[in-house]
Amino acid sequence: MILAGDPLFADGVDGVVVLIVAAKTVVVFAVLLVSVLFMVWFERKLVSDMQARIGPNRAGRWGVLQTVADGIKLFFKEDLLPERADRRIFRLAPYLSLVPAFSAFAIVPLGGEITIGDRTTRLQLADPPVGILFLLAVSSIAVYGVMLAGWSSGSKYPLLGSVRASAQMVSYEAALGLSVAAVVLVTGSLLTSDIVADQTGGSIFEWNVFRLGFLPFVIFCMAATAELNRAPFDLVEAEQELVGGFHTEYSSLRFAMFFLAEYMAMVVMSAVIVTLFLGGPAGPAPDGGFLGAVVPVLWFLAKMFVFLFSYVWLRATLPRFRYDQLMDLGWKKLIPLSLFWILVLAGMLIEAPTTQTGFVGSLMRRRYGFAVFAGGLLLGLLLLRAITVGRATTRGEAGSSAAPAFEEVV
Repeated sequence: MILAGDPLFADGVDGVVVLIVAAKTVVVFAVLLVSVLFMVWFERKLVSDMQARIGPNRAGRWGVLQTVADGIKLFFKEDLLPERADRRIFRLAPYLSLVPAFSAFAIVPLGGEITIGDRTTRLQLADPPVGILFLLAVSSIAVYGVMLAGWSSGSKYPLLGSVRASAQMVSYEAALGLSVAAVVLVTGSLLTSDIVADQTGGSIFEWNVFRLGFLPFVIFCMAATAELNRAPFDLVEAEQELVGGFHTEYSSLRFAMFFLAEYMAMVVMSAVIVTLFLGGPAGPAPDGGFLGAVVPVLWFLAKMFVFLFSYVWLRATLPRFRYDQLMDLGWKKLIPLSLFWILVLAGMLIEAPTTQTGFVGSLMRRRYGFAVFAGGLLLGLLLLRAITVGRATTRGEAGSSAAPAFEEVV
């Protein structure tokens, strides 16, 4: 998979090429680890500022080494194993959460092509022909670590957390996949490098967030937050209800691995959102030279930072959903809206597949584009209205059946 699509391998494989690929692997892994350390500190510091507290301020300047100190502490703590736990699966589960997060980051383009000696390579670890399918696959595998950790602990609170994780994954994976399908439908490729290249037209209106009409972007962000088990979708952990959820029985290094996997997945998902909808490393940059290679990476990191800040902001401000609200949002709103928008995009592409340059522009230029969009929007509004009326009717019937009983008692 690492070899696929890289210009390094156009003339075969030699020792220098292998060294370059190994160096890229080490650099990507190191960048991820450093970003996780920074993200943990950044979240604790930002939440404390939002809550008028001081936050970490002892280890290092501004407390920036607090995460390192916590990691060293966890490394030397005793590794507990519950008496009723399934030993093998209990020890395997943290790796099933950690490895998929790193694997998903491998297909993210961090920049353009660079030249090392007489070799040219992309700032991307891997570019397999089925990159988007690989992304969906590894994001689905990650939930198995949570499920197996809860089941194998032999305790009721982790088990409840794992059951919630499975239901939550099934509910929001569909909306996530449909949003990605909208990107693939317009781009016409499963390669992440092609998706980024299709958005580099010199204007931000070429980004998929504008070309697709915002709705797939919003749905993907909401579904991704639920997939990450982040607030307000953190019912899998739910400290007030389940002690700690699926990782209640974990300690020492294995708990640190779950902690690392959660924040690594947050960084990876932010990178994926930037790649699919915001043009990846696209942005004003000089042509060629050192700055031509570095500036796109800086643009990519700046866009990522916006989403990382948003995740922390959501955690500090929003209350947790009830479980019925979680299921209602996924099945009754996000999935129908995703299906409806794919039908709209497909109708627009069928009308004029060769002139599609942007969502707003295509609506203005095409003969029937506005009619298709208006009809689809009306259908979506009617569907939401039907759901709302049905829910209100159900509640009304429940209230009317309870009223006579109350009157008779009085």
